[in-house]
Amino acid sequence: MATSDFWQRVSASVAPPSDWVADSTAGSSRSSQGKVKLWMLVDFITILASAGIATIYERHTGPVVGARAFYHGTLFNGRSMWILLAMLFGFTTVLVVTSRRLNLYSPTRLNSFLNEQRLTVQVCFTSGLLLTGTLYLLRAEDIPRGIVILTLILVTVSLCLRRLIYRTLLYRRFERGQDTRNVLIVGTGPEAHALRHHLERIRHLGYTFKGFIEFPNSSPQMISSSGDVVGTLDTLFQLARKQFVDEIFFTTPCERSIVQDVLEKSRMHGVDLRVVPDLYAGLAWNSPIEYIGQFPTIPLHRGQVPELGFIFKRVLDVIFSILFFLILSPFLIVIAIAIKLESHGPVFYASERIGKKGRVFRCYKFRTMVRDAEKRRTEIMHMNERDGVLFKITNDPRITRLGRILRKYSLDELPQFFNVLRGDMSVVGPRPPIASEVMEYKPSHLRRLDVTPGITGLWQVQGRRDPSFDSYVSLDVAYIEKWNLWLDLKIILRTIGVVFSGTGT
Repeated sequence: MATSDFWQRVSASVAPPSDWVADSTAGSSRSSQGKVKLWMLVDFITILASAGIATIYERHTGPVVGARAFYHGTLFNGRSMWILLAMLFGFTTVLVVTSRRLNLYSPTRLNSFLNEQRLTVQVCFTSGLLLTGTLYLLRAEDIPRGIVILTLILVTVSLCLRRLIYRTLLYRRFERGQDTRNVLIVGTGPEAHALRHHLERIRHLGYTFKGFIEFPNSSPQMISSSGDVVGTLDTLFQLARKQFVDEIFFTTPCERSIVQDVLEKSRMHGVDLRVVPDLYAGLAWNSPIEYIGQFPTIPLHRGQVPELGFIFKRVLDVIFSILFFLILSPFLIVIAIAIKLESHGPVFYASERIGKKGRVFRCYKFRTMVRDAEKRRTEIMHMNERDGVLFKITNDPRITRLGRILRKYSLDELPQFFNVLRGDMSVVGPRPPIASEVMEYKPSHLRRLDVTPGITGLWQVQGRRDPSFDSYVSLDVAYIEKWNLWLDLKIILRTIGVVFSGTGT
């Protein structure tokens, strides 16, 4: 489910602060270079695996026997093995270097599918020609040609298939509103509208248009024709915070000093900045032109995001969730039967929660209350034990007897591993708030929504009994700023102790 109209009302209801200064995105020195290195490693492994399969097929041997023969140097005769190893290393180096120069490791969304497949075949063909040409010059007649040809075919098919699968999965996430990049466009002229329609028409780019920014001294006719003007340059970064903006596009000519000022603020706030190249001659002579679809832009700044760490975090989330369901599915069935036997109503309770960047999703839990619990909430608001926007009652009269046990040991939250599999949540992260809480957030509180919400988090293991909303937010912000995989592991281990201690309410 994409961000709903609710989020637009939230953004409009938050008053702009006078002294707000945003922190930069998740403090990390790692940038997108980590992701590039990961794809290089995947290509290297793909080549090794293809060469191994080709050798096993041509030599009519098994993987274990072949590995032993390779280790003892008897798999090939004479100098063949060492020449093959040298050629394989050279082929891998040429393929990886060429792929990088052709931007095959750049963000997938910036290239079209057909262009990516064409470049992949081109890289494999070029590297293969260099490999076979080198073997010819060395007069290596004892090198099995069948292994070389089969390796080239397997590498080409594997790389094309791998990129196809990854792109398909990415597009599916874009369709669900996940991993998209929110955009503000500075300017209201024809270029701005052309860019807006371009981003909305080419869905695989993964961009979500959030509005135009009115530029000083703009033509009144242009402004009046722009029904999606959301603010001015003075409120640009306040809007960027409220709308969880990832990139800002400049499409209108202006003084160099204005762009430089926006560039400095973009660096401070961790927001990417792009300009239309022909409008700012000399501003970024050393910056390459990147095509957003067919629209040329110059990236002036990119925020530092630990993309490689996020990939590993997602992989671990999926593995952890699958293992959880495989091991504990009988236990979950027992809980479901017990809930059904104790009281009338559904086994699961689904509520709309606000996730990363204000995205609305359905969060699942085991039902622990009576069927009309939501209707009775207004009757017990005076019993709230938390301050600020939080709502919590230790002895909530709406909770069933079984529900108290489930809540005490946090068993009611186990179905949320389904949300983790879907990508709506992570195992570790800030808890997803409900809409009524977010409506009362201040801009600084929105920092909690910069990352994917989690089943457990720093607040759950460190400040669960603290009723202060400021403590709740500060712990979540501390987690976002200090995040790493080791921190996630420590929180998971501490969560196990909290669950068995039965401190839930």
